[in-house]
Amino acid sequence: MPLITLARHAMGTRFEVALHGGDPLRLRAAAEEALDEIGRLDALLSFHAPSSQLAQVNARAEREPVPVCAEVFSLLKHCDRLTAETRGAFDITIAPLLRCWKFIGQTGATPSDAELDAALQCTGWRHVELDERASTVRIRRSGVQLDLGSVGKGYALGVAIDRLRELGVPHALMHGGTSTVCALGLQPDGKPWRVAVDHPAATIESPQAPLAAVTLCGDTLSVSGVKSKSFTDEAGRLQGHVLDPRTGRPTQAARLAAVLLPSATESDAFSTALLVDGEAGLTTLRTARPHLRALVAAPQAQRWRIHSVGLQDGLLAGEC
Repeated sequence: MPLITLARHAMGTRFEVALHGGDPLRLRAAAEEALDEIGRLDALLSFHAPSSQLAQVNARAEREPVPVCAEVFSLLKHCDRLTAETRGAFDITIAPLLRCWKFIGQTGATPSDAELDAALQCTGWRHVELDERASTVRIRRSGVQLDLGSVGKGYALGVAIDRLRELGVPHALMHGGTSTVCALGLQPDGKPWRVAVDHPAATIESPQAPLAAVTLCGDTLSVSGVKSKSFTDEAGRLQGHVLDPRTGRPTQAARLAAVLLPSATESDAFSTALLVDGEAGLTTLRTARPHLRALVAAPQAQRWRIHSVGLQDGLLAGEC
């Protein structure tokens, strides 16, 4: 049975959907509706588009409460809970730190101690006030800005895959770049969808065996890593764009983290938190979500150390 595939660029990446199991015209129309949902959310949540509701919050909320729609307010409340559950490893007030490290529109550079301290003073969910009755957002400190880059793609994919489900699509795979992938049903051959988690050291010149081959049965896989946007500092250390909101510095705890959960919003956020906390984060996240399956990879001397919970299917366990 042939796959129907469509793609669209949004949220700074390429979203793709592959689906089968019915009339091709109906499937194509359903895929277009799902991609339209992603475009709609991009217009609501974009950090860069001045007309987005998020941009309006960033521009005005330190002066006055800014009203947002029920959907955006609900997402911000969810982010509040996720920040508490990850003990601050996930925090959408990260924008001042990303700008400080020159990861917004640039390739990255090490800030001075004074610059880093100033950015840290403007980071932290404690600076954000949500008024549920009025559906407004208020920022209590000048310079604080919200950035949904660590959760927006996952949220959008979750909404899109729900739309496919509502439209009666039985089988589909949908992803946003290399970060999050969602699945419905089965592959055309009747087998479950399977997705490989690439080794963080893999390159075209030096291929590596995947860390895991994950079976997706209605779950969502999110993968976070530092390789896609990083630079090497003067001391020869790799400094990636995933920052610890509590210290203000690029994470050194791990190079890759993968999380499987039913919610694409939560898998996206938790993979970021796990990358920040490394192996220690597995205990924190498993406490918050006992059914969580996850792995984290970190360099150790001349080896890679792989830690996981709830993953055995094709996992390269221990040292490799």
